[in-house]
Amino acid sequence: VQLQASGGGAVQAGNSLKLSCTSSARTFSTYTIGWFRQAPGKEREFVAAISWRPDNATYSDSVKGRFSIIRDNTKNAVNLWMGDLKLEDTAVYYCAQTRAPYTLPFMRQQDYHSWGQGTQVTVSS
Repeated sequence: VQLQASGGGAVQAGNSLKLSCTSSARTFSTYTIGWFRQAPGKEREFVAAISWRPDNATYSDSVKGRFSIIRDNTKNAVNLWMGDLKLEDTAVYYCAQTRAPYTLPFMRQQDYHSWGQGTQVTVSS
């Protein structure tokens, strides 16, 4: 499975950005997709995940209320809408797919099997 993460860039604090995770796999809509991020010098951490059910998503405390993860099955994509960006949101963002379909929106990295290449998000003051 190949996942493609895109949409990163440089923005000022308080602004918004949308990341997209896309795949050509016909079964993409049946898998939980997670977004993770890794800041310089830090370990990769969970950001948000959405199950095959569009109404079943989970978020880390640090982004809850600011980020939204949404499936767009018409485009075989999972989008991460990031609002009110903060300096600490600066990181490389990765999307990942679970090993099996029809699962919950897991927060642990070990529950994910396929990873995209990452897209850089830089927030400045």
